[in-house]
Amino acid sequence: MAYLEPTDYFKAEDIDLPVVGIASNLVLHDSGYHHHDHHYQILYAPSGCMTLTTDDRQVILPPSRLMFIPPTVKHRVTFRNVVDYRSIYIRSEYFNKLDSGLKVIAVNPLLRELIERICFWKFTSYDQRQENLLSVFWDELELAKSEDFTLKIPEDYRLKSQIEKYVLHKELPPFLSVLANSVGASEKTISRIFKKETGMNYQDWRLQWRLFRSIELLAERKSISEVAFALQFSSDSAFIDFFKKHTGKTPLKYMTEI
Repeated sequence: MAYLEPTDYFKAEDIDLPVVGIASNLVLHDSGYHHHDHHYQILYAPSGCMTLTTDDRQVILPPSRLMFIPPTVKHRVTFRNVVDYRSIYIRSEYFNKLDSGLKVIAVNPLLRELIERICFWKFTSYDQRQENLLSVFWDELELAKSEDFTLKIPEDYRLKSQIEKYVLHKELPPFLSVLANSVGASEKTISRIFKKETGMNYQDWRLQWRLFRSIELLAERKSISEVAFALQFSSDSAFIDFFKKHTGKTPLKYMTEI
């Protein structure tokens, strides 16, 4: 079966099939940095929230979205909550349906059921019925809407190690004045670097971090009060207003729809 226990060994390259899916339930997972030489990877979690980190960005993967990871992209996947983990590996010579960029895609009910079917295939067979199902799967992937859950990490040597610490350890990044003092650069210099390398100034980048972190915490079933406290909002209502301003929905409505 394609269901794996957390202690089971698995390597997609060892299986001589064009498409391999796996399913598991994982908690407190950290894959470490790695890449796949010969496979595209699709990550999906019906519940829970995953975080992918590369050399220059962090991408969160809320429930009801999938992440498309091209071959050779060095990445690290982490999560702290219980995740219904689904992963599909597609040999690169077999797949030419999407462009080669890292992306997050919305998952509709049909695509969700296709993922579940693929992830519970046996590793020992591949037939015309599976090929037919994959044809529908490719079509749904092409039609699905891409969403942006990416937070870029500056490359500047004065900032990279500091920012990666906050990203990897889920620590709230400090105010600009505190960061400037920590790295020994002026606030103006830091803002200029962030604008150049991430496309936004530091204050906006910090707000984006808080938004994405709030989505992770809500996916972990934290209460609104817990999220507001963790992210240092002055009140629950201040967090709700912030979340609605950036997503168009209240936290409760957002989470009931995914």
